[in-house]
Amino acid sequence: MPDIHSVAVFCGSRPGNNPAWTAAARAFGAALALAGMRLVYGGGRVGLMGAVADGALAAGGTVIGVIPEFLKALEVAHDGLSETIVTDSMHSRKRRMFDLADAFVCLPGGLGTFDETMEILTWRQLKLHDKPIILVDIDGAYQPIIAALEGAVSQGFAPSATRDLFEVTPDVATTISRLQHLSTARGGASALL
Repeated sequence: MPDIHSVAVFCGSRPGNNPAWTAAARAFGAALALAGMRLVYGGGRVGLMGAVADGALAAGGTVIGVIPEFLKALEVAHDGLSETIVTDSMHSRKRRMFDLADAFVCLPGGLGTFDETMEILTWRQLKLHDKPIILVDIDGAYQPIIAALEGAVSQGFAPSATRDLFEVTPDVATTISRLQHLSTARGGASALL
């Protein structure tokens, strides 16, 4: 069994304009299920969120959706999940997803995905956790974020060790392979302090 049993996925509530992103989200959900890993995600049934959940469910996986009460209507909450957890705020949603996850995978998305990705990176930089974080750069989707992080380093706003907070993978297969070989105990705390 892998050390990674539960993966939180951050991704768009919209599909974006590249069909490869939806296909990859669906394939990633299925691959997680086939690898015996539980999916934890934002609870929506639309966009990449819906695709990753549907992929995992179709492959027989366990899917936990975590969604704030006020977003249930906006994100059109998925009604076919293994479990849905309704929170009172965005902050409690992120905290609950953190608590349920052994690792974080960031698929393409918009502002909400950027927020979740940056917050989990910041928590790791502050040594509040040492859980793996993987940015899946499907068709270059994460190049702007990687450039922003590199810019923060080159401009002196972040240490060069920032590059060690995350990994970048190019596709679903590489990401699943990395998750199967990672350990949750990589030299640091595995729970938010």
